[in-house]
Amino acid sequence: MKNIDWEGIVEHLDLVAAKGKKMVWCVVGAGNGGLAMAGHLGIMGFPVHIYNRTNEHLNAIHWYGGIDIEGAVTGFGPVLLASADIGEAVEGSDVIMIVTPSTAHYSLATLMAPFLKDGQIVVLNPGRTGGALEFRAELERQKCKARVVLVEAQTFIYASRMITRNRAHIFSIKNGVPVSALPSFLTPAVLKVIDVAFPQFIAGSNVLATSLENIGAVFHPALTLLNAGWIESTGGDFEYYLQGISPSVARVLQTIDDERLALARALGIRTVSAREWLYLTYDSVGDDLYTAIRSTVAYAGLKAPRSIDHRYIWEDVPMSLVPMASMAAMYSIETPAINLIIDLANLMLGQDYKANGRTVHSLGIEGMSVEELHRLVTEG
Repeated sequence: MKNIDWEGIVEHLDLVAAKGKKMVWCVVGAGNGGLAMAGHLGIMGFPVHIYNRTNEHLNAIHWYGGIDIEGAVTGFGPVLLASADIGEAVEGSDVIMIVTPSTAHYSLATLMAPFLKDGQIVVLNPGRTGGALEFRAELERQKCKARVVLVEAQTFIYASRMITRNRAHIFSIKNGVPVSALPSFLTPAVLKVIDVAFPQFIAGSNVLATSLENIGAVFHPALTLLNAGWIESTGGDFEYYLQGISPSVARVLQTIDDERLALARALGIRTVSAREWLYLTYDSVGDDLYTAIRSTVAYAGLKAPRSIDHRYIWEDVPMSLVPMASMAAMYSIETPAINLIIDLANLMLGQDYKANGRTVHSLGIEGMSVEELHRLVTEG
C-alpha cells in the first residue's frame, strides 16, 4: 500500500465514471441493506454482483434472477451474479459496496485482500467508527499490493428491511450521506464514480469526520438498553424511535452526543449534533433531541429489535462506542456516559466489548499525535 501513484488512480476513476451505466457494482452482503442496494442498482440498470458468505441465502436470487423492491423504490432488479465466492464476486467489479455489520469488516479485508485490483473502490456502508482505518490496517497486514481506494460512508443510505431472501422494502432514502476516501484528496474523484448511481452521496471532510458523525453510536445502544424491559416483554412490538424515546432517555442520548462532539473538537473535526443531523437527513425539526426524534416521519413503522442481543448492541458498542472511548482516552477526553453504556452492555449481554472492539491499536493509530493522524487521513 506504499508508493502509490495517486495521479494514475485519479485518471483511472475518471475512466470508470465515464462508463456510466456499464460500470459493474458488487454488493457484499445479502441482508436488509444488501438486498435493498443490489435490487435498487439493478432497477437503475447497472450490472450487479452480490456476495454472501453462504449460498443458502442466495438461492432465491438465483431462482428468480434478481431482487424485488417495494416502498420508496419499486421494481425488479436483475442480478448478474450471486456468489458465495468472494474472488468471483469482486472480479471485474468497479465499485465494491460492503453492506454488512461492521463486525465483519476486519474478516472481509482478510478475505478480499488476495483478489483486489488496482483502482477498485471499496465503500464501507457505513464504516461506523474507524472502519476505513481498520480495513486499511488489515490490508497492510495481509500485504495487499493492490492500489484500492477505501471509502467510508457516514451512515447507510437506506432505511430498509428484508421481506424474503429476494425481496426488500425501502422505507426511505436519505437526502445526503457524507462519504470520504482514505486519503481524503481522492474523495472528488470517487464521487464522480459513485454519484452516477447515488447522487445522495456528498463529500465528507475525511474519514475521521465520517467516523465521528456516526449517529448510530448515539441512538442505538443507549435506546436499546434503556428499553430492555419493554423489548424483552413484548419481543420488540413497539415503534423503536417514536415510542422508545422519552425525555429522560433523550437526555442520556444527548449526553453521549455531547461527548462525541467533544472528541471531534479535540481532533479538529467539524461535525453536526445529532439534532442537526436529523434535520439535514430527514428534515426533522425540534427544539431538543426528544422532539426532533419524535418529528422524524421516516421512523414511523420501524419496530424495536426483538431482543437486546441485536446488532444495535453487538455491532454498535464494539465498533462505534469502544473506538470513540479508546480515541478519547488517547487524547485525554472524558467520556463517562459512553463508558457507562459500554459497561451496561457488557453486564447485560455478558460480554467484554472493550476487549473485543476496535481500539487505537487495531486502527493502526496508537500513539499518533493529532497532527500525525490528520496527515494519515488526508495525505495517505
